Amino acid sequence: MNAHVKSPLKATRRDVVIGATLVGGSLLVGGCSIGDVLSVGAKTDFGAFGPFVKIDPAGVVTVVCKHIEFGQGNHAGLAAIVAEELEADWTKVKVEHAPAIAKVYANTGMGVQGTGGSSAIANSWDQLRKAGASAKAMFVEAAANKWNAPAGEIVVKDSVVGHPGSSRSATFAELLPDAAKVTPPQSPTLKDPKTFTLIGTDRVRRKDAQAKSDGTARFTQDVQMPDMLVAMVAHAPRYGAKVASFDAAEAKKVAGVVEVYEIPTGIAVVAQNTWAARKGRDALKVTWNEDEAEKRSSDAILTSYKDLASGKTPADDKVKWKPFESKGDITTAKGEAFEAAYDFPYLAHACMEPMNCVAQVGGGKAKLTFGSQIPTVDQLNTAKIVGMLPGAVEIETLFAGGSFGRRANFQSDYIAECVQIAKKVGKMRPVKLVWTREDDMAAGYFRPIVHHTVRVTVDKDGYPASWRQRVVTQSIMKGSPTGEPKLDETAVEGVLGSPYLKATPIVDAQLIQPDIGVPVLWWRSVGATHTAFVMEHTIDQLAKRANKDPVDYRRALYTKADAKRHLAVLNLAAEKAGWGAPAPAGWTRGVAVHESFGSVVAQVAEVKLVDGVPKVGRVVTAIDCGTAIAPDQIAAQIEGGTCYGLSAALYGNISVKDGVVEQTNFDTYRVLRNSEAPIVETHIVPSGAVPSGVGEPGTPVIGPAVANALFAINGQAVTSQPFVKA
Repeated sequence: MNAHVKSPLKATRRDVVIGATLVGGSLLVGGCSIGDVLSVGAKTDFGAFGPFVKIDPAGVVTVVCKHIEFGQGNHAGLAAIVAEELEADWTKVKVEHAPAIAKVYANTGMGVQGTGGSSAIANSWDQLRKAGASAKAMFVEAAANKWNAPAGEIVVKDSVVGHPGSSRSATFAELLPDAAKVTPPQSPTLKDPKTFTLIGTDRVRRKDAQAKSDGTARFTQDVQMPDMLVAMVAHAPRYGAKVASFDAAEAKKVAGVVEVYEIPTGIAVVAQNTWAARKGRDALKVTWNEDEAEKRSSDAILTSYKDLASGKTPADDKVKWKPFESKGDITTAKGEAFEAAYDFPYLAHACMEPMNCVAQVGGGKAKLTFGSQIPTVDQLNTAKIVGMLPGAVEIETLFAGGSFGRRANFQSDYIAECVQIAKKVGKMRPVKLVWTREDDMAAGYFRPIVHHTVRVTVDKDGYPASWRQRVVTQSIMKGSPTGEPKLDETAVEGVLGSPYLKATPIVDAQLIQPDIGVPVLWWRSVGATHTAFVMEHTIDQLAKRANKDPVDYRRALYTKADAKRHLAVLNLAAEKAGWGAPAPAGWTRGVAVHESFGSVVAQVAEVKLVDGVPKVGRVVTAIDCGTAIAPDQIAAQIEGGTCYGLSAALYGNISVKDGVVEQTNFDTYRVLRNSEAPIVETHIVPSGAVPSGVGEPGTPVIGPAVANALFAINGQAVTSQPFVKA
């Protein structure tokens, strides 16, 4: 991996996920050891070409992908890496999810099997290149032996092996019996990237598009098994409440209801079908003990954050300020200061496919069938519930309809519910747990509320001389098996290591994280969702105070910080957007730049106000994401990430009133409409570096780009999201 792939967030996520398996340095899940985790289901009979490549008698190459496909398109990119090195015919390449075997399929960045942090391509790059090159070498050796020709004279192209000197050739299918007998090389020769013919082209089309278009793609809700039951759970209206008592008499009268169980998170109704489970749940009478429930409202939580940031409420032994960027002596900062404060609300992941899972438990084993984002953690949490070793937990991973962080939960929340119910049912009888969208929006996990304050003094030229920042937010890490870390970097990534702070002589940045009863989780691009906004909108306001062009102001700071990649994407985006020339009549431009998940993105947004509401017409993006595997799909990811981020910036808001979430579905949780989606142009910086993240880096930049355009329109800073108030 090149240096820029290893971001602070990546390290933190690796620590988090590994932490999900470790407590105090030793594994305490179901009495297992770390050796048990890494040997889960380990086997050696993967076939002649190893665990990542299968070739059938017809010559069809199947790439076994250790990462879940939930809409981001990584399966095509991962398959392209193998196909490029193997010289396989792309039309004869298939993809399938890998089984849950951490020892073989661990994310090399996380240390366990899991998908996250926009790392799927980056962490698989070397691994899959070698897998493809190894398979190719086996065909070459088989052909050389068969034709008594030097291996160096054998060529492979589009799944055909040939010897030009003798005009002999054979397909993969024809040579397969011989190739399968060849010992795989330990260090296969990789192609010179200059000779790539598939990677970097738009020939890399998605392999799941046909199945998702014709309905044959298999998601969890599609799973049907003989004698399968369906379960739904009644959750408490307030987080932290417990079941005090319940009456299931009326629920059990509903036709199709089989049984009603109390589980740690509520009351589960198990039925013959979804309709009966839902009607049975509606008929339940549950009394909740709310002694330990979170009863505060969003406004009260935000006010408490502001009091902490201002010093009105002092930190104490339980909740302390933690410095994360510091240099120089802030008390020596002189001159008039620019000050700003920013507020960000709870946000829902709002996946198109709500959470669900199918579990079977009995006879000392368990099987899960669903879209598992972190199979190793799900195996461990299942093992803990059912009291068996992780190796006895089989997971079949299916497609999932989005995640945005929601399915990467180290408590395995809805999965654990399904396993608890299946354990009560027993006998390996399949149980499908169904969460409605209302269940997930009212009882799920959210991006936390965040409050930032910034105080900047400037030098004689208007550039930052001192930078003081305070960040108040709930910790995503709280409650992890590792306990609270020294610094929750997920809360400050984007400020941490910012080129603006590198260019500033005096810096004092600190974080504080109070305990709140509302469960929070990473949300697409995690900390960058708020830090990018704070840094980029502050920079535009500083540029205006200095009477400098926002792009020129950034160029100067990036030059000071030696931030070459930031400078390159800024220049490319500015050039493609026509920065410096007048915007189309009625429109105004705003710019923002941010690094996340190893990639650097610059966006220029063209914005106008229509009846006081921002309308975004065109977004010009430049991205440096290392080697571009599939440019068309990178563009698609940027388009999706931009719309996701714009949706949150304009409308996203989960509000809590007296401890109860007020939104339950898209009628109250407003998202961007198709008609509001801007035209997004994507330009990729040429690079030969190892690929870096693409799925998330497009999300955090659009909010500040739009805010900066609005600032250019009316001179008013945007101090809170969403921009459009309900």
